[in-house]
Amino acid sequence: MLLESPESMNTVPHYNVLFLCTGNSARSIMAEAILNHKAKGAFTAYSAGSHPSGRPRPEALRQIESAGMPTTGLRSKSWAEFAEPGAPKLDFVFTVCDNAAREVCPYWPGQPMTAHWGIPDPAAVTGTPEEIARAFRDAFVVLDRRIGLFLSLPLSTLDQLVIKREVDNIGRS
Repeated sequence: MLLESPESMNTVPHYNVLFLCTGNSARSIMAEAILNHKAKGAFTAYSAGSHPSGRPRPEALRQIESAGMPTTGLRSKSWAEFAEPGAPKLDFVFTVCDNAAREVCPYWPGQPMTAHWGIPDPAAVTGTPEEIARAFRDAFVVLDRRIGLFLSLPLSTLDQLVIKREVDNIGRS
């Protein structure tokens, strides 16, 4: 079963979540940081890209730091790392690319529960430094809200179909 924890029933279940985007430089990096900060050990978040840029955007790192979250260990990486032997078993995979902007979202094969949580790409924004910072802040706020909703789901007590419906609904909020 997808959401069964290998631990005994007396312990808190642990879930692995992968946030996917194309470049893995902004949205997915921010989502990884937010979930790891808020999860209190029940989740481990990762991020990756189908065509990683090679480094996180400095604006994304500044936004994470301004929220009081650590940036240590955050890096732009390929989703291929999560298909290698010894990679963590994923329970959830969320794409955060923006279909409305005709951005190509990576597709994750396999058994994890998936949902699309599209967010406009702050890295694509041009303009003044203030406008660019606002785009990163806006993306961060939306991700933070969606991750908060996700964390409020009583995953261990819900049926898989209900969980799937709820994670899809979060992406529409």
